[in-house]
Amino acid sequence: MPPTASTAPARRRGASNRGSSARRDDEAPLIPILARKVREVEAKAQRGKLGPTNRVKFQVIAFLVREERARVKADEEIPAGSRAELLKRLDGVATILAKTAARDTSLIQLLEVDQATSPVAKRMRRDWLLESGAELPEDELIITDVAPAVQSWGQPSVVPAAVSSRQVTPPRIEARREANPFLAPDVALRAPASPARRRLDGWELMGPLYKAFETGAGGANASMELPPVPEFDRVSPKGLDVMPHQSRFLEAVREGHRSFLLADEPGLGKTAESVLAASVANAYPLLAVVPNVVKMNWAREVERWTPQRRATVIHGDGDQVDPFADVFIVNYEVLDRHLSWLSSLGLKGMVVDEAHFIKNLGSQRSQNVLALGASVREQMSDPLLLALTGTPLINDVEDFDAIWRFLGWTNGEKPGPELMDKLDATGFTPADKAFYPEARDAVISMGIVRRKKKDVAADLPDKLIADLPVELDDEYGRSIREAERELGERLAAKYRRIIEARGDRVIRGEADDDIVRLVAHGELEEAKAAGAGADNVFTMVRRIGQAKALLAADYAAQLQRSVGKVVFFAKHIDVMDAAEAHFAQAGLRTVSLRGDQSATARQQAIDAFNTDPDVAIAVCSLTAAGVGVNMQAASNVVLAELSWTAAEQTQAIDRVHRIGQDEPVTAWRIIAAHTIDTKIAELIDSKQSLAARALDGQQVDPSSSDSVQLSALMHLLRQALGAD
Repeated sequence: MPPTASTAPARRRGASNRGSSARRDDEAPLIPILARKVREVEAKAQRGKLGPTNRVKFQVIAFLVREERARVKADEEIPAGSRAELLKRLDGVATILAKTAARDTSLIQLLEVDQATSPVAKRMRRDWLLESGAELPEDELIITDVAPAVQSWGQPSVVPAAVSSRQVTPPRIEARREANPFLAPDVALRAPASPARRRLDGWELMGPLYKAFETGAGGANASMELPPVPEFDRVSPKGLDVMPHQSRFLEAVREGHRSFLLADEPGLGKTAESVLAASVANAYPLLAVVPNVVKMNWAREVERWTPQRRATVIHGDGDQVDPFADVFIVNYEVLDRHLSWLSSLGLKGMVVDEAHFIKNLGSQRSQNVLALGASVREQMSDPLLLALTGTPLINDVEDFDAIWRFLGWTNGEKPGPELMDKLDATGFTPADKAFYPEARDAVISMGIVRRKKKDVAADLPDKLIADLPVELDDEYGRSIREAERELGERLAAKYRRIIEARGDRVIRGEADDDIVRLVAHGELEEAKAAGAGADNVFTMVRRIGQAKALLAADYAAQLQRSVGKVVFFAKHIDVMDAAEAHFAQAGLRTVSLRGDQSATARQQAIDAFNTDPDVAIAVCSLTAAGVGVNMQAASNVVLAELSWTAAEQTQAIDRVHRIGQDEPVTAWRIIAAHTIDTKIAELIDSKQSLAARALDGQQVDPSSSDSVQLSALMHLLRQALGAD
């Protein structure tokens, strides 16, 4: 018999002089509690904010409804009329559950669970039954956490069962293991002592912590107190300087803080801060788990800010990984097959970029990251753990859950020891109104750092162009690189024929600049005459744009969640079409500015972008929307394709970088790594600097008269000749 039955007779004996509603509640005191709880879940679902705690609550309500229905039917002391009324009320709760599941179909599977399995569900069931007055046996009062699965050598298992069959060990990693077969123990790591009893041990605290952030709790900006800017910059390599807001963060690392939710807006240098933080903390080997679109940028930032350190990017099965690297960079999609060897590497630091990607605790991606993070914390006494995201909250305050777990601040069911000490030190309990602002501050002090562009505008240039190299590592990307190689060889063959006809000998690694320019110029004229049908530099760049389209659109969608409105520029209609389809699939509303629009339609699109808060992204043609357009509602621009002229790129960026813009502007150029795209970006930048020098009256290099197209072809030819 369920435990609620034990209290029903005693309650009914004292109910003879009360109304029928009171008698029904005495006969089933759990039902009002279930009715209240299901309304709470329904309200959250209607606002699209059904986080992990409310999903567990939904599950517990479902199996308690079944338990209570069975009890009511079996209790012969309940009059038939009362029984029918109680069953009707339980059916009402079940109906709300069904409607809520219809709104969020992922809840349907929770309706099928017939018992509390997780410790948090068991505790929730216990607390509600006790609230109803039920007498529970001792074995249901004491609920312990489930012990983690243990591998043969005594360490908690890192590899979830679902991905165990996919594990790989890159051959080169064996060389590292053979060079150092024994991982040096961390002498500071001690077995955890039995915690002393705390004043708040008996309280449920996760709900109040979420509530403290949901209500704001009267608090100020959610950012921890950081040290002042140091007098000297001790961390930047020669020729580079960190900005003051970055320097303050790094000082906190220098002073010993080791876990951060770095929630700065995009464009404030979170990647550089993370790379330098690892250097300050000597947190090597370091693992960075990042979205695929920024994987190459991470490698570049490591080389740029810590040139003394080696970075390696893990592709596929990791056949080309550098086993002796200091920084290992892996994207979420391939992490699952590398968990085993990464967990045995002795990682001293771990960065999770775009950490909102792990908010769904039920996803394999989230489980992989959390398992690896737990392994790092168990092997190292004070590892550097960084969660980077400009959007830590997307649907609900409980989106914090996975990030807090990764950082070790909570285990999902209760605060960790350090946070518990801070909460205990407040002197309040969740029953006190003053607890909530104090609790919010306690969590923030654990390492939340949040700055917006407008907060640190004095640190930033008014216009910043940030390059994001992306790896085109699929078959299409390989075909593009092969086409580049073939074009270079075709140019080299023409070059050799001219040199040999002149009676000279072609020398590998050397090139006659005049002949190089002559051959490239001839190819360029042929390409212009041939149009889009031939295989030339124009069609090659277009193919690169098509290959980058979804990567650029995906980055723009991520960016929009962090900063609001974004302007997306592309050169070709098919790239714009692919991007718009991707945004629509992501549920983002867009407007489009194209060359075939009427003046009225064009202005309507501009007005909608600038004034309608529901319009998230403007998808614009580089040529059609590069002039005469004011889009100041955004301060972030994504350039999915590169222009052939520096002026065209500048005009596009200046659609948002205009008089009246009150925030620094960031333009994100998506560049295909290891292709001609990289050279085109470099050439555009050189043309901009040359133009500035010319306007300043300085001498201009004669090569400045070459177009970007001509310079790109000359580069391909020199590359084929081994002279570039």
